[in-house]
Amino acid sequence: MSAVMQPQRRALRADLLDFMAEPEALAIDSAAVRFRPGHWLLIEDGLIHSVQPDAPDSAEWWLEDHSGHLLMPGFIDTHVHSPQLPVLASWGTELLDWLANYTFPAEAQQADVNVAQATAQAFVQQLLAHGTTAALVFPTVHKASCEALFQAAHARQMRLVAGKVMMDRHAPAELCETLDAAQRDCSELIHRWHGRGRLAYAVTPRFAPTSSDAQLQLAGELLAATPGLYMQTHVAENRDEVNWVRQLFPAARSYLDVYARHGLLNERSVLAHGIWLDDADWAALRDSGAQVAHSPSSNLFLGSGLFDWQRARAAGVCVSLASDVGGGLSLSMQRTLAAAYQVQALQGVRLTAWQLLHTATRGAAQGLGLAHEIGTLEPGTVADVCLWRWATNAVAAQRQQRAQNLHEKLFAWLMLGDERDLVQTYVAGRAQNNKAHDEVHDKEKPHAQT
Repeated sequence: MSAVMQPQRRALRADLLDFMAEPEALAIDSAAVRFRPGHWLLIEDGLIHSVQPDAPDSAEWWLEDHSGHLLMPGFIDTHVHSPQLPVLASWGTELLDWLANYTFPAEAQQADVNVAQATAQAFVQQLLAHGTTAALVFPTVHKASCEALFQAAHARQMRLVAGKVMMDRHAPAELCETLDAAQRDCSELIHRWHGRGRLAYAVTPRFAPTSSDAQLQLAGELLAATPGLYMQTHVAENRDEVNWVRQLFPAARSYLDVYARHGLLNERSVLAHGIWLDDADWAALRDSGAQVAHSPSSNLFLGSGLFDWQRARAAGVCVSLASDVGGGLSLSMQRTLAAAYQVQALQGVRLTAWQLLHTATRGAAQGLGLAHEIGTLEPGTVADVCLWRWATNAVAAQRQQRAQNLHEKLFAWLMLGDERDLVQTYVAGRAQNNKAHDEVHDKEKPHAQT
């Protein structure tokens, strides 16, 4: 079926998996898990209409029988950088050197509008090709970079939250802006894009060291001025970074307190990393409703430290999962979840497959205030769903055959899988052209009936 001619009523048959609540720790058989093998998911006008065991009778439904495949809500990536795909797997440095040597030079290229547009198109396509249907994204300091990202997502009806990065110091001159320029560009972007389609704007100071007190104050004023804005930034990722913040902001009690003092912590605030936080910080996050976007692959690759999941959850703070490309090594949320499991295992904590998967679907949607729209297969929510194989290669297939229960199957799928398992991504019920997989899986087409 062409990308233009999409059915208004689509029915997908597969093994349906989502969550009705947050799974309990260490619970293999959890009542929070909803698994409906061999069921039909009915989609009408971009929304989930219903779930039923039998195919709809009416000839008005376009039927796709994907028996034996896994159908789930699309993944939600709560922290990722759109211009950083070209610097993936850059060798040899920790965070601050990595920014100077790899990230900032790549981001400087986004000053070219043509480069920004091409980057945004490729990035959004790759999100979808990895099974991610919603994301919180950092473009660059350039207004055109943010415009291009919003345009690319809007054309695909994606749920995307982004905002122009704010920096006015401790970065190359070509990536720094004046206070007036930041206010003008952010205000124009908010007016043009916030609330348009499925887009939302996030006030985006990169991290405390690259913003002056005046710019952080501006960020707080922007956040307070428009209802529904998000705020995204980085916090306490690396010990050298934490020490630098202490020197730059001596009046602040902690790194997190820098943001609190400028009015940047609320229930729509998403702070990446949060490795080096103390008890007072965790209490401040809980009381404000802010969440931490755990970025395990990036933390391991850059040697930043091990995030304390149990401490965060015990403090009552929402934890979501993030690929953090390009510090992270892949846009695949399966690989990200596998890394999250390993980070906790190093600390003696065993997360279940259910805890991991919930955090990247329903849990993330709840943390973002979007559970009414995404993250589950509930009727009335938007049909952002992905169809997966249980296994793509012989090793994974053998492991699946030996699985004794659903949890074991799903855990093996998370640990051994990646985007190559993806069959199709649907955004608002529309099948996307997963170009990254067309050549590999050219012969696998859904059986369609009219």
